This record gives sequence, structure tokens and C-alpha cells, in this order.
Amino acid sequence: MPLRRITIDEALGHPRGLSHFDTVIDARSPSEFSLDHLPGAVNWPSLDDEERRLVGTEYKQVSPFEARKRGAVLVARNIARHLEREAGDLPREWRPLVYCWRGGQRSGALALVLGQVGFDVHVLEGGYREFRRRVVTALETAGTDLNLRLICGKTGSGKSRLLQALAAQGEQVLDLEALALHRGSVLGALPGEPQPSQKQFESALWQLLQHFDRGRPVWVESESRLIGRLRVPEALLQHMRSAACLRVEMPIAARVQLLMEDYVHFTRDPSHLCERLDSLREVRGHALVEEWQSAVRAGQLEDAVSRLLDEHYDPIYLRSMGRNYADFDNAPTLLIASGAEAEMAAAAAEAVRLSQIKG
Repeated sequence: MPLRRITIDEALGHPRGLSHFDTVIDARSPSEFSLDHLPGAVNWPSLDDEERRLVGTEYKQVSPFEARKRGAVLVARNIARHLEREAGDLPREWRPLVYCWRGGQRSGALALVLGQVGFDVHVLEGGYREFRRRVVTALETAGTDLNLRLICGKTGSGKSRLLQALAAQGEQVLDLEALALHRGSVLGALPGEPQPSQKQFESALWQLLQHFDRGRPVWVESESRLIGRLRVPEALLQHMRSAACLRVEMPIAARVQLLMEDYVHFTRDPSHLCERLDSLREVRGHALVEEWQSAVRAGQLEDAVSRLLDEHYDPIYLRSMGRNYADFDNAPTLLIASGAEAEMAAAAAEAVRLSQIKG
């Protein structure tokens, strides 16, 4: 069956999007795939990372012809393995979309073999590069047409839990910290879960933004420019900063308890918490950080957390909100007694009511 080429506009513009294909196959190397890929893609590398390095070195240092011969052998072996592993039970009607970096030799070789088998193969023109261009261009304005409802609140006041409760009640939620796999502060890294690459974060965000109903509100937590090491797109950030705000407040004791629950990995390993606190020495001074660390080492974790909130996080929050969020001073206040599930469910219902009053 002849190969069919398709543009990124045609692929994404279909009513079913990329799900129009049975499988989206990325023929790039595993390291390229891990940095980012088309939504839902699987990796069938024509060359693995070491093979790609060897062929590239031979291309530069020996000759393009010798490199192509070596590459052809390696690609043929890899494609054979993919077919043995993945294609044995596939029906004739299976319809894949194949791409590589530019839609050239790597995807072309794989698609040629699949086409010769008899599958209805499409090759993405321009490959991942064209997809990436589409994402970058879209994020220059993406999300700026959303009717955002911004949740503001001090550290530990349950903003993320409130977003989850809103989602459970059918509200539209944009959880940037969930996409970034980070809670946003210097202590916000999730144990055992590295953050995605910037490209992965942007692709996931782009995909999510497309599916919101523009006629309904979208709830989002106030964020700084960086969530861990990942940047929030500037256009979306500025739109968030002009959005209608809801101020969430929780008693200090309840905030401490919530943080002890959400950051249980620090309570289990106080030495790791002390290590992370070292990063605050430049902004808070050695003496104050050492006082916090002494409390942690002495087992006075709740006292240390309370002091961290009072002496570090809360002052930063108040300065940042007043400076960056236009509606903050006029925002209605939502009091939440604790981070308990029932409290959050009631708070979500009240948040919706307050947002309807404010319009």
C-alpha cells in the first residue's frame, strides 16, 4: 500500500484529532521521545541513542555513504524487532501515523515496511518539529480566552485540594502543579517523581487547554512564573493575573496539619527537610534557617512548619499577591476549617456560589 503523507494541520484538525489513527508511532530515539512527543505516541525507535551516536560520528568522521550503510543495517534490525514484538496480532485495517524529527528517513523507513505489509500508513510531514512549532505558536495566546477563576491563598491553605474538590463536582479545573509534578515552592518537589521537560509540560498544557468549554469558568490556582524549574507560558500567566480572584483562608493550626499530611516524606526523613531548607539561607539568613533546622532535628516539626509559614512563606505570599494579581484586594474570602474531604467538598460548593455572585 502506498505511503500517505499528512500535514500537522490535517492530523490535528480531524474531528477526532490524533485518535483518528489507531496508533501514533514515534520513530525517534528513546532520549528524544522522553523529552517530548505527540500526545499518546508510542516509541518504536529506528535507532536507539547509542546507534544514533555511532552513525552520526561515522557520518562526520568517515563518510556519509559508510554511515548510511551502517544505519540501514541497524534500522532494518530494529524495524524487524518492532514488527515481531508489536505487529503480530494487528489486523490489516490497523491505521498508524508515523513520525520522526522532520518526517524524513527514520519515519520513512519504518512506514515503508509497514506499508509493504499492507497497513494503511500515514507519515507526518515535518515530523515532531512541526508539532512543536504548533505548540509554541499556540501557547503565545492559548488560554487567554478562558473565563478564569483564580484561587489565591497562603501556603498550606488547601488550594490544590480545593481544585480537586471542584473537579469532583464537575467544575473545569486547570491544575498547573499536577501537570508540572511539583507543588510550586522550594520544598515542592514530589519524592520519586521527576518533573517533565519544559517541552512535555507545554505539550500537556496545550492539549488540556484545547478541551475546555469556553462558555464555563475554569478554576486555577495562583502561581508564580516558575513551578519548580518549569515556566508557565507568559500569555497564560498574565491572563491569570488579571482574572477574578477568590481568597482562601484556613486557621494556622489546620494549615500546619495539612502540610504535615501533604509533605509526609519530610516528616519521615527530617534530614532531607533540613537539606532543602539550606536553599533558603541566602534569602532568610543563616541564623534563622539554623533555628528552623534545629527545631526539625529536635522533633519539633509542627513548630518548625508554623515558623516557616509565619517567617518565610506568608510574607512572600502577601507581597506577591498584592503586586501581581489585580483583583486580589477586592476578592471575596472563603474560610475553610480544615483540609478534611468533607470540608473541601463544602468549600467547593461555596466557591462556585461566590463566583456566581461576583460574576
